Amino acid sequence: MGVEFRLVLAGDSAVGEVTAATRDETPQPTSNPRLFAARLYDQRGCAVTVRPGTHGYYEAEADDEARWEWEPAIYVNVTFSMRADDLADKAIPNMLTAVARVLAGRTEDAALIQDGNYLLLTRTDGVVRLHRSTWWDHYQLSHLFTV
Repeated sequence: MGVEFRLVLAGDSAVGEVTAATRDETPQPTSNPRLFAARLYDQRGCAVTVRPGTHGYYEAEADDEARWEWEPAIYVNVTFSMRADDLADKAIPNMLTAVARVLAGRTEDAALIQDGNYLLLTRTDGVVRLHRSTWWDHYQLSHLFTV
């Protein structure tokens, strides 16, 4: 069973501007010019897709089972698809490093959601907030983000 994490960036970012760690890992155009993809299972433990959208709607469980909702008019999704056997050692640390790098280079409001169900991070008006502290405590990677 796989796990999926989605970083949502509000606004009209060019898909090609949202990249992975190195030039050879940068998602490449597919047959759909609005969809970029990179299969990085061997290097990073995940596949990455980047695609824009309009009229978005996201909801997830935040802290204490509270429902969080967000409706960005224009957005870019950066999706990290992982295999269960690569999660802890490779995929999640590499994914969070990539998320931190993307957020450091951009200013949009953003959210990181696991499996479409669990809100892990939000950035609103430049302020990063981590949600689900037990998840962050388990992976011990909260130091990657300025909170």
